[in-house]
Amino acid sequence: MTMFRADAVDVRYGGVHALKGVSLDIAAGQLVGLIGPNGAGKTTFIDAVTGFTPAGGRVVLDGADLSAQPAHRRARRGLARTWQSGELFDDLTVAENLAVSAQHPSWLAALGQTAGRRPRPDDVVAECLDRLDLGGLADSPAHAISQGQRKLVGVARALAARPRLICLDEPAAGLDTTESAKLGRHLRAVADRGTALLLVDHDMGLVLGICDHVVVLEFGAVIAAGPPAHVRQDPAVLSAYLGADDQSRRAAGR
Repeated sequence: MTMFRADAVDVRYGGVHALKGVSLDIAAGQLVGLIGPNGAGKTTFIDAVTGFTPAGGRVVLDGADLSAQPAHRRARRGLARTWQSGELFDDLTVAENLAVSAQHPSWLAALGQTAGRRPRPDDVVAECLDRLDLGGLADSPAHAISQGQRKLVGVARALAARPRLICLDEPAAGLDTTESAKLGRHLRAVADRGTALLLVDHDMGLVLGICDHVVVLEFGAVIAAGPPAHVRQDPAVLSAYLGADDQSRRAAGR
């Protein structure tokens, strides 16, 4: 059952048509990959659906139309994201970075905590760190951890907001093979526990190895979509990544 739907999302930057009516659905607990060559519009799509760039079309989460909502309201409704740079608050500890997301400073949230209906921020932080095997780093300064750990902390911080969907913008960038594989196992576990993920990354082994469904963009438009095994063999995808001539030589065995 569809939990999130982006319907005909369209973005223009002056004369550049960056996204051309892109649509995709995500179910609760599903891990969907969004791939494509450089400049295909992947990050633009995340910016558009999370409210960081103006866009046409509709964005619907749990039946609520968020299309006219600013980024902070979309986040409060359960639409979270990470950033390519993996930026953290370096003057805070790892746990404090998560606490920023776990806090919900409103009278309604305070009432819910008082009534015992919502976990305390400290409990949420501890749970999210444990889910990503980061408990031992809770008191470490964010500036002192490795790049691979920073990427995992970024995911944990998004998770601490208790989102329905996390859009991950190149979380494996800069990671070695071992770190990327570890990240993939954790992302798969997060999805299996019910939090939907939209994964944008250039690590094809990662995306095709852990995703339930993959959507491929080229020049701002969807050129293929389906299970990883199907997308891997799609002629349009091979052409987009390898080029028509390389694809022909590959087919001919040369």
